[in-house]
Amino acid sequence: MKRIKQKVYDVIGGGQTKASNIFDGIIISLIIINIIMVIADTFKLPEYVQSIFNVIENISVIIFTIEYILRLWTSDCIYPELSPLRARIKYIFSFMAIIDLVAILPFYFPLAITVDLRVLRALRIIRLLRIFKISRYTDALASIGEVFKSKKNELFSSVMVVGLLMIMSAVVMYNVENAAQPDAFDNAFSALWWAIATFTTVGYGDIYPVTALGKVLSAVIALLGIGLVAVPTGIISAGFMEQIERKKTESEDDKKHYCPYCGHKLDE
Repeated sequence: MKRIKQKVYDVIGGGQTKASNIFDGIIISLIIINIIMVIADTFKLPEYVQSIFNVIENISVIIFTIEYILRLWTSDCIYPELSPLRARIKYIFSFMAIIDLVAILPFYFPLAITVDLRVLRALRIIRLLRIFKISRYTDALASIGEVFKSKKNELFSSVMVVGLLMIMSAVVMYNVENAAQPDAFDNAFSALWWAIATFTTVGYGDIYPVTALGKVLSAVIALLGIGLVAVPTGIISAGFMEQIERKKTESEDDKKHYCPYCGHKLDE
């Protein structure tokens, strides 16, 4: 049984076997089809097309459910240092396992409890979360996750600074503009919407200062926003460059262990 479990894990766990590549290709294709269906649901579709979509949805949920169960079953291969029960508990609360579970739950809700059809339709939007499953099968999305993880402290600090400055700007602008245009700046949240649009240089134009002091403050805040909002982008870019250099170094180190002429691995 342990041998069978290891073989299953090698297929679904992202191994470099042919079976694993085929499995990854099937799941990625299924996820892409599901995302297309979510987009298509926003259009008025003929009944026969909707029927086809329902069949594809049922097949997708069955496959995703089997995948979830198999990943849960083989979770002790991911965490060999833990007991099978603790490994499964740890896997259940991992980010990707939660995404896998949430992506299939809306399908089973009507089978377990009576749900209003309008609520059920809203829950179907959760299917869009299946796009996050792709990160398990592609190196590109996995690399983004690694960068965010390695730079989480710097990103958190920069986002905190930007967030605090937005809140301060919103409160100040509310006090400056409320008397002149109470409908536009009726509370701090309205002013916060203006601050977000200004800091990100979107400038929707639905709410803006009209007083002289408000315009001056708005200009200062806009200039600050250009620099501060770019900080997280710079941190992420630096993280990508570091990761590229690290992978390049690791690749060169790996090549040293192989013969440049015959390609066979050298003895340590």
